[in-house]
Amino acid sequence: MLFERTKPLDLILETASKRSLSRQLGAFDLTMLGIGAVIGTGIFVLTSVAANKAGPGMMYSFVIAGIVCALTALIYSEIAAMVPVSGSAYTYSYAVLGEVVAWMVGWALILEYAVAAGAVSVGWSGYANGFLAHHGIGLPDFLTAGPFWVEHVKDVGAIVHMVDGVEHKGGFNLIAFLLALLVTWLLVAGTSKSAKVTAVLVMIKIVALLAFIVLAFPKVQGSNFEPMLPNGWGTPLSGVGVLGAAASIFFAYVGFDAVSTAAEETKNPNRNIPIGLIGSLAVCTVIYLFVAYTAVGSAGAQPGGALSESKEPLAFVLRDIGYPLIGDMVGWAAILALPSVVLMMMFGQTRILFTMSRDGLLPEKLAAVHPKYKTPHVITWITGIFVAFFAALFPVDILADISNAGTLFAFAAVAIGVMILRKTEPGRARPFKTPLIWIVGPLAVAGSLLLFFSLGWNPTIKFFCIWAVLGLIVYFLYARRRSHLAPGNAHLLQGHKAANLEPDPLVQEGPNAGP
Repeated sequence: MLFERTKPLDLILETASKRSLSRQLGAFDLTMLGIGAVIGTGIFVLTSVAANKAGPGMMYSFVIAGIVCALTALIYSEIAAMVPVSGSAYTYSYAVLGEVVAWMVGWALILEYAVAAGAVSVGWSGYANGFLAHHGIGLPDFLTAGPFWVEHVKDVGAIVHMVDGVEHKGGFNLIAFLLALLVTWLLVAGTSKSAKVTAVLVMIKIVALLAFIVLAFPKVQGSNFEPMLPNGWGTPLSGVGVLGAAASIFFAYVGFDAVSTAAEETKNPNRNIPIGLIGSLAVCTVIYLFVAYTAVGSAGAQPGGALSESKEPLAFVLRDIGYPLIGDMVGWAAILALPSVVLMMMFGQTRILFTMSRDGLLPEKLAAVHPKYKTPHVITWITGIFVAFFAALFPVDILADISNAGTLFAFAAVAIGVMILRKTEPGRARPFKTPLIWIVGPLAVAGSLLLFFSLGWNPTIKFFCIWAVLGLIVYFLYARRRSHLAPGNAHLLQGHKAANLEPDPLVQEGPNAGP
């Protein structure tokens, strides 16, 4: 049952061609969208979280997370060029691993995209609220943080939930809520407009990070790297040390795979998708390594230190080394540019849900395309509303780690699927072919699993397990019998090659049969 109901690649391509989105994006657009999705809260905000877990060793954490993402980017490039349609890891899993696994991957991707969009919205609101307070027009504390606000403990970055005896000022993060709704409106207005806005915001972020590197690099001191590993390398499930920091800072790289969700809206996708995936990740990785080195070397990064406690770590470093105005400008750049990450994360989420709806696993009305803007407006507004409430109610670090869990699960599934396809369909055209697949593939799976378990059991992996069980319940109670591949639903494929589907022992014959 686990690997049944695979959807052949030819059928996926044929289905997409009959109800597709407008192809508007080129290689530059995709690269900018990828960078826009990647550079954001992870580097502007979560650098302090990594410092609290690993100290100067967070430099190794950036390298580990970057290697895992690089391996996965090579994998994604092969399958995205083969199947240039919306859906990303969900679609790829459907073609190889079957409907149940595909559903679980799609369900997990809600954590990657929707929850990540909420996390970035919260990270952005921290800068925005600080800016307003600095100018004497700050909002009341009640409107600057959600009710599930948490505090960090100085030792190993453990999390203390708000209980009796601990001050709790949060209520509803208004600015994060409004940002998510604004981005939703922009996405409904059109993909090409979103891409143009994103390109401008990407340039602002890159300039801010390059300015940080240029000014902080001369201030690097060797003494700031000692001790290099104050919390050691860490172990799986511990959530601390270099591995724990790598699992958290992985969020800084999340988003490059969102390029593949735009495949159906890309001109010449066989060429442009690999360029967008690998190009955006390469640019971001180089920038991150320089940022991490200069931040640690110029200001120090020991757990419990000033950098690890800052909510705006890069701006803090610049102020600390004598550039207060430039530090403020980096904060302003974050305010201007972080919305591009929210935009790309929500973009990816809506395209995945659009594809699941087109396959019958979600209500098909969600796949409605706006007659004027040619965007999936119904699912975009639904996604945007949910993201807005995520951002209004939850803190950034919890949202980021939960997002990482869903992403790493999807990465492992795609790597396994690509390796299986090499065996089952060796003759299929591959515009981009992953080099050394039998080395790259297993390493991508192993790296994803290592970071997944390094997130720590409580609350991240525990939440992921609860989310997975809920997903299985929804699948067997609703999605399974409404799938276009379910027995009795072949007519929904509109003449596609689906006549030879085997009977499903868990679903009675007929389009209206129950589970």
